[in-house]
Amino acid sequence: MNRLAVLASLAFALPAPAAEAAKRPNIVWIIVDDMSAHFSCYGEKAVQTPHVDRLAREGTRFSKAFVTAPVCSPCRSALITGCYQTTIGAHHHRSGRGELKIELTGGVVPAPVLFRQAGYYTCIGGFGVTGNKLGKTDYNFEWNPAMYDGNDWAGRKPGQPFFMQVQLHGGKYRGQGPNAAWQARVRKELGDNTRPEDVKLPPYYPRDPVLLQDWADYLDCCRYTDKEVGDVLARLDKEKLLDETVVIFMTDHGISHARGKQFLYDEGTHVPLVLRGPGVARGVVRDDLVEHIDLAAISLARAGIDLPKWLQGRNVLAKDYTQRDAVFAARDRCDETMEHLRSVRTERYKYIRNYLPERPHLQPNRYKDDKAIVKKLRELHSLKKLDDLTERLLFAEKRPAEELYDLTADPHEVNNLAADPKHRATLETLRKRLADWETATGDRGRQPEPAEMYESDMKVYLGGGKPNEELRRNIELNRKWAADGK
Repeated sequence: MNRLAVLASLAFALPAPAAEAAKRPNIVWIIVDDMSAHFSCYGEKAVQTPHVDRLAREGTRFSKAFVTAPVCSPCRSALITGCYQTTIGAHHHRSGRGELKIELTGGVVPAPVLFRQAGYYTCIGGFGVTGNKLGKTDYNFEWNPAMYDGNDWAGRKPGQPFFMQVQLHGGKYRGQGPNAAWQARVRKELGDNTRPEDVKLPPYYPRDPVLLQDWADYLDCCRYTDKEVGDVLARLDKEKLLDETVVIFMTDHGISHARGKQFLYDEGTHVPLVLRGPGVARGVVRDDLVEHIDLAAISLARAGIDLPKWLQGRNVLAKDYTQRDAVFAARDRCDETMEHLRSVRTERYKYIRNYLPERPHLQPNRYKDDKAIVKKLRELHSLKKLDDLTERLLFAEKRPAEELYDLTADPHEVNNLAADPKHRATLETLRKRLADWETATGDRGRQPEPAEMYESDMKVYLGGGKPNEELRRNIELNRKWAADGK
């Protein structure tokens, strides 16, 4: 039986008896695009986010939650399976979209298949998702749409438990640059805009008006996301479902910026994670390290579904749970731009391995280079108006093969200690720790992406509409660099 047939058979499995299903809580994931933990319950001072704060107050907030991939599709592929994207071969962003496909192996199936098999109504939607459309999936592997019953829990049978994913637009609301239409919408719906002068930037970004306005618009995305979270909670409350529903709030990676989204610094990997509902401790803040692939394990366990052996995420709410002492992340090709980064993060240290150190940090990339903030940074670089820190971190021609940061002393990860003899023992320990993880998890990114797969996906990027010369140039450059071993 082929893979799609297996998925179909699981997706259409008979539901569990209603009496058994009625005992199980509903599960709601609220998943947000392109947003770091800039909520007031996480210490953000420039904006107030009362609804996310309420979730934290009435549930458990994780202060050290991290994604295993800092870009949408690998992150979401890992999230929905509970497996590292590097293990299942879904680590290249928007891969498997051309003629060559990616199939799940080793018995791995997406979590909705397991929920549906257990009698849950499964749905994925969001504000404005209507008709037969589904909410954002963005999975890199082949999957059967039949694993979702619809886009809203309203379609379920009376008393049937549901697994719902609410997909929110998050940081993408602000677009690729300062956006007057977005600012006007915020004023209309929230009453005012965040002032650029109130923005606090990381030390490696210049306080340029374009960057300040963009960050202010982003903080208004956080405020608007909070409003949408409030709308979801209000609906659950109105339908008398809130107290029998486990609500999980998380973003799919950090802010889309020059050192955030797509990169393994905390700006790109640290995310908010808040849980509320049956079986979740109230008013608790947990400071242990967790990974976003844990959501599948947590949710399946809350629903009383046995955790499959292939699951790599962990039920961090289990009574016998042993806390992690490290979390791992990976970044590979994003769109047309080839990359190979891996990291391990402990409570105190972050180790990053740059497998392609001959390439610059800000490689040419059509998506990133279309952002007003990146255009401004490149302009300031060309005019030699950036300080030494920004030049070193963003515009050095090459990168070190290894990076090591003391996160306690250096939370913004600007002082690389990899060459410091005082930290050699830590460097060697984390280097081995990362290598062991790559081996143990079967990291499929250890080998370069086959040229056939790259070409298959690039045909999709180049197909349709007016040819994009920038994209063509970037693809040719990546082909050349790869051929040169760069």
